[in-house]
Amino acid sequence: MAESPLATVAILTYNGEVYLERILRDVLAQELDGDFEVLVVDSGSTDATLDIVARFPSVRLHEIPNTDFGHGKTRNLAAQLATGEFIAFLTHDAIPASTQWLRELLKPFELDDGIVAVMGKQVPRSGCFPLLKYEIQGVFAGLGPDFGTSVFYKDSFVQSEGVLNAISFYSDVNSAARRDFLLTTIPYRDVRYAEDQLFGKDLIEAGYRKAYAGRAAVEHSNDLSLQEYRRRIFDETVGLRQIGFPIPVLEPRGQLRLTLRGIVGDSLRILRDSDFSWKRKLYWMAVNPVFQIEKWKSYRASTLVDINDAEAVRSGSLEHRRKSA
Repeated sequence: MAESPLATVAILTYNGEVYLERILRDVLAQELDGDFEVLVVDSGSTDATLDIVARFPSVRLHEIPNTDFGHGKTRNLAAQLATGEFIAFLTHDAIPASTQWLRELLKPFELDDGIVAVMGKQVPRSGCFPLLKYEIQGVFAGLGPDFGTSVFYKDSFVQSEGVLNAISFYSDVNSAARRDFLLTTIPYRDVRYAEDQLFGKDLIEAGYRKAYAGRAAVEHSNDLSLQEYRRRIFDETVGLRQIGFPIPVLEPRGQLRLTLRGIVGDSLRILRDSDFSWKRKLYWMAVNPVFQIEKWKSYRASTLVDINDAEAVRSGSLEHRRKSA
């Protein structure tokens, strides 16, 4: 019998034609001391996604109906289908930044058997609007340096829900886990949204460790219109409330304060941002404040909505709109 590969790279797709060919090409070019397989789990794509996968004969494809998709349960399905000791997850718009991405994503597992999951870095795309660009950069800068590995765990230092939530932060856009751990110990939970945040919290509270690998970077930022961004904020905040994260109602005064602070902060960053020409800086100085206004308007709405009112949640959801399209 052939030996099982060291890793399975699982890419979840749904109408992912924009970046998928580049992702598959770059994944297959990874330099790893061991074998790996590539698995695509598609949930009913209607664009050229399946045609693109067919151009790569070594890539294994598994198709499910769109109605069967769930962020958590589809990742659990991928773990069941995989054959590697480790399973690395990518979304269909996350592009490995180097040929060492997979090696660096798996490296932290060698440090400690108690490390069961690893999250890699995300680098915003060049066309990303400033608000999202600076959010992504800030989040991952806070997790640790690009040249090392950070390990997160629960001990006596963690004495508040806020600290627990901070060390539990997890994103499965670019991540890896011990496959046996997902299959037999702590799987993803089948929730509407924020399955990765809940998975991170579950494993930390159970006494396991997770790591952040800054050298395992992917290029990723959601390509969103203003309306889509507003709905994404709604989804993210409602999703966290639905899995039990304590998010208080945002009062109008707080909304105004956060909006103004965001506009001023982003404007200063834009002026200092060497990625933008002066013409582009002037453009974003005018446009980016609108994103800040919509962000905090949507955030406040998401703190007010009754999370048990399915129709109200669906009406504000980008996730629901895309599934219904």
